[in-house]
Amino acid sequence: MKKEIYVTGAGIVSALGLGKDANLRALINQQSGVRPIQFLETAHRDLPSGEVKHSNDALCEQLGIPPTEAFIRSSLLAIPAVKEALEQARIGELAPTARVALLSGITVGGMDKAEQYYDDFLQNDSRNAYIELNDCGACTEQIADFFGSRFTLVSTIVTACSSSANALMQGAELLRSGRADVVVAGGCECLSRYHVNGFNTLKILDPDVCRPFDRDRAGINLGEGAGYVVLETAEHARARGVRPIGRLSGAANACDAYHPTASSPDGLGPYLVMQQAVQDAGLTPDDIDYINAHGTGTPNNDLTEGFAAMRLFGDRVPPIASVKAYTGHTTSAAGSIEAIIALLAIEHQFLPINLHFRTPIPEHNFRPLTDPQPTRPVRHILSNSFGFGGNDSALVLSAV
Repeated sequence: MKKEIYVTGAGIVSALGLGKDANLRALINQQSGVRPIQFLETAHRDLPSGEVKHSNDALCEQLGIPPTEAFIRSSLLAIPAVKEALEQARIGELAPTARVALLSGITVGGMDKAEQYYDDFLQNDSRNAYIELNDCGACTEQIADFFGSRFTLVSTIVTACSSSANALMQGAELLRSGRADVVVAGGCECLSRYHVNGFNTLKILDPDVCRPFDRDRAGINLGEGAGYVVLETAEHARARGVRPIGRLSGAANACDAYHPTASSPDGLGPYLVMQQAVQDAGLTPDDIDYINAHGTGTPNNDLTEGFAAMRLFGDRVPPIASVKAYTGHTTSAAGSIEAIIALLAIEHQFLPINLHFRTPIPEHNFRPLTDPQPTRPVRHILSNSFGFGGNDSALVLSAV
């Protein structure tokens, strides 16, 4: 029998605010965090983005980090989220011998700082701490170092926009195989010029706030942030008397490898992971109360994700929406941030709506959710995260 995986803590940082309470308020009040870029030094400041509303200096001050220390923004976004998750899960009460793993999904890494110093590094061949922190794994190590020797296993997962969803899935496997007692899993990502310019070159950035699942959608708004959860087996959580906030009941990953950046026209990868995640949870499609769609707002993603949902659910697609117009597309952090949003929806019995929707996509047999009131109790949410190269993942978050 498959071991149940409980979520005993969660922490989130996004354009909606620092912490679960701020994010919950914004979602319930239908307030978007997408604004013109404020802190990133870029020629594209007019582009709407889900930038976290705190400078690096302000984040350092809140965390007690001297501004002279070399901390990249991805780490500064991640640490408050990890801290919130650890505190809720009462990790400080664990026995010193407990094996606690940290799995973090990220792709940009320290690019935001490395790109500022790279030319000088090439010209002078001088050592620079930020150049050395450019590597994705360096961010995860920096997060781990902040919390001292608490983590006995530290690993980084890089699969583009499915990275942090895959971190949760891998964390469940570590627990079920007995290789860890507790897993802190999630991901983080900050905006960078490389990041913004790359997506702008692909011509998929919307100059307005994005409109997922709308006929006239024009692309994505980039975002940044972090989301981490504490995972334990049900048996382990009960033994130490910690209250779970939900379950990671199902998960799946597939790679259709159709194109470096686009989904397959028939949505095969998204269909397979949704189908397999629901099966892994021991559920049927009729049990799913809400789909947190990847829903980037690009013509390709929204069309093909809709095809995949129609293939799995037929003419009974459950309430479906994307939160990208709230947070921006937080890329590697999207899977864990949106898993936490799903947990908040289950705990508080509400459904985040699809902002800015006007006109249905003609090829779809459904409309995204625009009414926040659930028509039945919210117990199981299917949350999608699709990465470049067709690396697609789906999670099922459930009530306890």
